[in-house]
Amino acid sequence: MAGGGSFLVALLKRGAPAIASATSELPDEIADPAPMHALRRISRMSGPIDPTERDTLLLRATRYVVLIPLGFRLLAVPGQFGVFVFQHGVTGLVPVGVFTLLSVLLNLVGFRWMFRSAPFRGRDAGKLLAVDLVFTVLSPLVLALTVPVEAYFDALAVSSAHLFGEVGLLTLALGVPTGLVFGLAAFPLRMLANWLNTGRFHLGPALSTFSALLVEMFLATAALLLTGLGTRLALAYGTRNGRLAERAQQHRMLHDTVLQTLEAMALSDTPNATSNAEERLVEMQRLARAQAMEIRQTIESAASERAEAGARPLGEKLATLAAEMARDGLRAQLVVAELDDDTLSEVRQIAIRDAVREAMRNTMKHSGTDRVVVRVEERDGGIAVITRDHGSGFSAADHPAGFGISESITARLAEVGGTSLVESGLAGGGTRVTLWVPF
Repeated sequence: MAGGGSFLVALLKRGAPAIASATSELPDEIADPAPMHALRRISRMSGPIDPTERDTLLLRATRYVVLIPLGFRLLAVPGQFGVFVFQHGVTGLVPVGVFTLLSVLLNLVGFRWMFRSAPFRGRDAGKLLAVDLVFTVLSPLVLALTVPVEAYFDALAVSSAHLFGEVGLLTLALGVPTGLVFGLAAFPLRMLANWLNTGRFHLGPALSTFSALLVEMFLATAALLLTGLGTRLALAYGTRNGRLAERAQQHRMLHDTVLQTLEAMALSDTPNATSNAEERLVEMQRLARAQAMEIRQTIESAASERAEAGARPLGEKLATLAAEMARDGLRAQLVVAELDDDTLSEVRQIAIRDAVREAMRNTMKHSGTDRVVVRVEERDGGIAVITRDHGSGFSAADHPAGFGISESITARLAEVGGTSLVESGLAGGGTRVTLWVPF
């Protein structure tokens, strides 16, 4: 690990940008679902990171935490200004009103800049932060020189709302040391403002403001810690669940490809199969060659395969699947209602196609029939695909769901928000599999 350090230390020193390193050095123990003492889990989340690893998307996303102090100032400064007007009327109204207007404009510019679609640029952000900091430092001095003495301390309360937001902003964006330094510098700044207006330093009001600043910095630090550690914990759980999902996908691929081919090879030795050894060998070679090509495409060009598949709507995917199954001896009648191709995402279309493939292979292996009907229709705010055969069927009590139904069908649909229902022993015999996914 190059230049390793503690995630907690980096978070406190650098602020929200340090969260961009939260993806590095994630121990599996963080996401262990087994009960663990809270302090031990926090200790693991606060452990070593590689600061050279920085996730760009995460870096951009975590900067939005500064919207919290910006939003606070948008509410607090006009609210405090309303209190000032209620107490003093037109006395000192112009300078305090101008300050309030400028404060609101600065925060609106900050919101607009954070929400714009252009790429995030740290240098521009630094310039905006510098302008905001200069305004925060100079405004109490200007108010001290322009507001009458009788309204001065209430006017200062309006600028204090902006000051508190500044401390939170610096703590979240640049880290606790920066926020603390500014908070300490605010104490003599307020004493200077008091002296400019009243001729006295007024230690008590300055200490009161400084105490409030410390409270604000504590809250900002707590928000920073919760955001950072929560993000790291969520990433650890996401990584763990992603690994489990990838493993399940690999198991499905093995079940739906290699295992199916091996079973087809075994079934070719039934009494109904040809007794010509040479023909059987050729058939075995054909199955093995086709299977090798399919696995190679899955491993080496999965991304391009998905992109090509994305160009075809669900009806065409199922038609291609029906042609594929016809080569293996299963005749499928496809009935597709008129559908809007854009209503179903590509991920859900692929999940439906692969689940239908598994259902059709089950028909081919277990039903004793070589015919199946596949019907596609809109239903209950989604797409339903029903496969129905009139084969021998099965009893759920005697034959509980195996991997093919539980993983290749049920789990695959559940991952995209869908459901599946397998019914057998129906009137007229056979099995019906109903797959449904939402739009």
